[in-house]
Amino acid sequence: MPGTLHLDGFLPYRLSIASNRVSNVIATAYQSLFGLRIAEWRLIAVLAESDGMSQQALGIATRMDKVMVSRAATALHDRGLVQRAPNPADQRSHLLSLSKAGQDLYEQVSPKALALERQLFSGFSAEEVRQLRSMLERLEEATAAFEPQQG
Repeated sequence: MPGTLHLDGFLPYRLSIASNRVSNVIATAYQSLFGLRIAEWRLIAVLAESDGMSQQALGIATRMDKVMVSRAATALHDRGLVQRAPNPADQRSHLLSLSKAGQDLYEQVSPKALALERQLFSGFSAEEVRQLRSMLERLEEATAAFEPQQG
């Protein structure tokens, strides 16, 4: 019957299932190899590309909510992987950056993350990976129209 929803054929559902499965593979690897949760790794990866960011900016960059960012930042700070400094632009917040130990950990995890990505996509051609990246970017742009406008 046309117009009837069949969950296994519903693309948002399939995308969610694929995302969850990939995330579980990655989470298991990061946890067993480095004692990191996905949220913690995301903060480390983003901070590795910056000179320091507020928790609010990290939330925007990682698409994680305030609570997840706060918990991950606290865990990383407690492990000595992240350092805090006063934020000259906003005295109510701090700028987070990687400590030397955090940078060293990033340099250990990063090649393994790239190797895991290569392994996950080993059954895809380079053109298929390029097309998937392009389609995901377009999908992310399309979802922006559904998000509340920040004001």
